Amino acid sequence: MKKFNIRVYGILVNPKNEVLVSDEKRNGFEFTKFPGGGLDWGEGTIECLKREFIEELNLKIEIDSLFYLTDYFQISDFGEDDQLISIYYKISCENWKEINTTLHKIHQEKIEHHRWISISELTTFDLNFPIDKFIVSKLKESIDF
Repeated sequence: MKKFNIRVYGILVNPKNEVLVSDEKRNGFEFTKFPGGGLDWGEGTIECLKREFIEELNLKIEIDSLFYLTDYFQISDFGEDDQLISIYYKISCENWKEINTTLHKIHQEKIEHHRWISISELTTFDLNFPIDKFIVSKLKESIDF
């Protein structure tokens, strides 16, 4: 059965012009993406993103603006019958320094780690999914270094 898979992500940039990324291990796959996740039945996209940041980072965020909404057909990397729709918001949070991060990508049993990457050094090779790679170029265009 063909279905839609709606994902909501947050673009959190700190005052040092670093963006937060999430290194994750799920279903036997390791990948790097922007923090966020899947929309649950009955919730709106902003509610979803706020829930995901509380679940993943124990962090309350503010939504600043809609950054990007997928405007082309993309099949999910996790299911050929899923059409992926990704929504990216620029977000902020006062206590960004409290985020538990690592300096480098870690390959351990823990499912999820977060780290900051300087936007000036960020490349499409830093993220795994096609839409995230597209977001890298949009982000670099929108930030003054």
